[in-house]
Amino acid sequence: MLARLQRFVTFGLIAFAVAWGSLALARGRPGWAAGGVLVVVGGYLAFMALEFVVAAWQHKDDPAPRATAGQLVRAWWGEVTTSPRVFCWSQPFRSNVWPDHLPPGAGSRGVVLVHGFVCNRGFWNTWLPRLRAHGVPHVAVNLEPVFGEIRDYAAAVGEAVARVEAATGLPPVVVAHSMGGLAVRAWLARGEGAAHRVITIATPHHGTWAARFSNSLNARDMQHQSGLLAFLESKESAETRGRFTCFYSHCDNIVFPPSTATLEGADNRHVQGVAHVHLADQPVVFDETLRWVARGS
Repeated sequence: MLARLQRFVTFGLIAFAVAWGSLALARGRPGWAAGGVLVVVGGYLAFMALEFVVAAWQHKDDPAPRATAGQLVRAWWGEVTTSPRVFCWSQPFRSNVWPDHLPPGAGSRGVVLVHGFVCNRGFWNTWLPRLRAHGVPHVAVNLEPVFGEIRDYAAAVGEAVARVEAATGLPPVVVAHSMGGLAVRAWLARGEGAAHRVITIATPHHGTWAARFSNSLNARDMQHQSGLLAFLESKESAETRGRFTCFYSHCDNIVFPPSTATLEGADNRHVQGVAHVHLADQPVVFDETLRWVARGS
């Protein structure tokens, strides 16, 4: 469903730019032809810049270090170059190009990958071939319905964990981006399985200010002090939290203030100068995943 929706949006933007340019050329206005492209591209760049301005404004007294102007600009550039690849190519057109990898008799620990809000398994297309090259068994889930309640995604996470554990004989490392981290916590709250380690990337563990601008069920779950967040906190022990590594950034343009992406008792890792989607592509995150795959206990 999501891939179809994002294909429609991508083709719609291209059609708008082409139609504008064709009409302008037909009327002998070549300067206007470039205007159609500028409206699409310029609007995208400006909207992304606004997200970073709001995130910096909402930092306030958050314990994470305040980002400098230079860090925010670099994070903005990283995000505006990464997001189109994810949302206009990998997810709508390439979500199944890298299938799950569970070779018979796999002897090494595996990985489960859980995407975030308005995403699908194509989000992990930069990870999947690298995991395969390292010989790591893995499964990447699709969380559906796209705008459903987060606790309903727990079943998909549990199914993926069970598949990897059945193939390897070992509890997997679960890696989750953004909303996906809450889906993993919802699965853990059911008490139906366990993970060797949970690594979250820019997950709104305490909600995010930006969630107020969507009325979908899963966005409501990501609002500060939501019922889901209170439920998850009530279900988690210190031992459970101790199995989490939480990557977060003071330049996150979606989950802010920054420390909302941390958990008390977890190994919280601050990554400087990186935005929300781009954080998943940082070498430190992938390397930490491989470290826990190789770790015996």
